[in-house]
Amino acid sequence: MKNILIIGGSYFAGRILVEELLQRKNYNIYVYNRGNMPFNRGDVTELVGDRNDEQRIKEVIPDLDWDALIDFCAYTPDQIEKMIRAVPGNIGHYIFISTTTVNENVLDLPIKEDAPKLAGIQPELGQYADYGYNKWLSECKLKIECGRNGIPYTSLRPAIIFGEYNYAPRETYFFDLIRDNKRIFLPDNELGLFSFVWVVDLAKIIEKSIGNEKVFNQAFNVAGEELVSYKRLMEVFKEVCGKNIKTSKMSIELINQKGIPLPFPLDSHLVYSGRKIEKTLGFEYTPFVAGMKKTYEYYQLVQQAQSQ
Repeated sequence: MKNILIIGGSYFAGRILVEELLQRKNYNIYVYNRGNMPFNRGDVTELVGDRNDEQRIKEVIPDLDWDALIDFCAYTPDQIEKMIRAVPGNIGHYIFISTTTVNENVLDLPIKEDAPKLAGIQPELGQYADYGYNKWLSECKLKIECGRNGIPYTSLRPAIIFGEYNYAPRETYFFDLIRDNKRIFLPDNELGLFSFVWVVDLAKIIEKSIGNEKVFNQAFNVAGEELVSYKRLMEVFKEVCGKNIKTSKMSIELINQKGIPLPFPLDSHLVYSGRKIEKTLGFEYTPFVAGMKKTYEYYQLVQQAQSQ
């Protein structure tokens, strides 16, 4: 049995990972977070605490040989440093869930792992101005601290994640409009192309990475090869929902003026290559339509539960 310590892990991708690992029956799973969304099941050991509280980490987390520490919620380099310093026991592999937004927005598409990285915060992103830059600094700190302590590490950089438990208003923004038979307004330029990854694929890649020397001390994009535009997204939604969708085109200026909360960029690409991890692990991404179909089925179950 492998001892797995998951930092965060109760929301979205972390929760899916726990569910995937539990299906294998060969992991002792420990989850350390604030306890706001407990699993409440006997086959998951839940440890409650703040990741920024080093003393709490030392008191609550058992002194074990950890086959892997999987970190979903480090957003600043000091959080990486504190975790490595405070976790009792030996860390056999540190897997950090980063983001493709550590990269500069370059014209050489798709963006690969060796693309130029952010050199500072992005004020144009408002409240998320420092997100990508701090994730990049966290990756740098991970490399330094793991090297200093003899810990193999892997940084995984997901593109746009969709799927079950998604708390971000991405696919559900559209599902709600389709459910209510409301019109969906889309940018009239049709320029934006986006890379997605189904959350279940991300979980499977994490599992395949655990203790795998092929991924040690490297960073990988996690992104399906299909490029999805707003137009293509509507085609997929029509297929998985089985409904006609009312759409209208609108200028970007008017969309912004009206505050229409479209979840993806209106006039730029988010295109990344996920082939490196695919080749390294011998993994095949789930087709976008298939992943979205499962996502919509889950959405329907939630809607039914809420209506009862």
